[in-house]
Amino acid sequence: MRPLRTTRRSGLAALAAGATALAGLVAALPAQATPAPHPTAQARAVGIDRTGDAFMGWSAGPGAAAPTDRPTASSSLAAVTQTPGIDVSKWQGTVDWASWWAKGTKFAYVKATEGTTYRSPTFSAQYTGSYDVGMIRGSYHFALPDSSSGAAQADWFVDHGGGWSADGRTLPGVLDIEFNPYGATCYGKSQSGMVSWIRDFTSRYKARTGRDAVIYTATSWWTQCTGGSTAFSTTNPLWVARYSTSVGTLPAGWGYYTFWQWTDSPLDQDRFNGDLAGLRRLALG
Repeated sequence: MRPLRTTRRSGLAALAAGATALAGLVAALPAQATPAPHPTAQARAVGIDRTGDAFMGWSAGPGAAAPTDRPTASSSLAAVTQTPGIDVSKWQGTVDWASWWAKGTKFAYVKATEGTTYRSPTFSAQYTGSYDVGMIRGSYHFALPDSSSGAAQADWFVDHGGGWSADGRTLPGVLDIEFNPYGATCYGKSQSGMVSWIRDFTSRYKARTGRDAVIYTATSWWTQCTGGSTAFSTTNPLWVARYSTSVGTLPAGWGYYTFWQWTDSPLDQDRFNGDLAGLRRLALG
């Protein structure tokens, strides 16, 4: 075949056309698209390689230090009765829901979204599977405060599995706000900036669903990245992460926890701070 020949003028025209097309593609991209992540060494050690890989309590996974915040005194207002539950993401794949139900697990939280571009491929099957065996279930959003506004992420979450209904079987959605697996611990935000971002998310979530989002965090992260803010302690239920035999010191302002993620063996296990009737009341709102 004879090689194609291009004159200098036609070559320049082709380059110009290509540049115009590229500019059009760039302009069409979402204004707040999630940037390509650069996972930290700690995140890579637990399998987090790209956006969407993060999971609730990732920083306490294999090869990482568990969130054993000090001092270790338990919350004085912890209820005597604790109701067991689990939380899952794509990493658990197909869950044997019947087996967990038989062990007394009464609720489940399922990862739905991350940032404003990721949707868990296993969300639908896990969310439906937990419901079908009788569990009260809810969904959670892994926050990326450096990629878009809190309101934008709340909208993404609600639109892709984070909604709520007063059916007595749906728990309010969770804002999973914790150590950044893709970079700077506090996502490049000041303490006041982080508080503003969380308020942006929780306000929009409530406006969309009528419920206050549960806030999942670790005391150490909350102290470092919000300066120990008490802005949400009277409105948003607390889900504290601490892998130990006691819940430890809670983030500033909260006098008790609603959920406690206490171990990741054989998968993430949690406790609701109350009996099953209390869990149902939380679901009903």
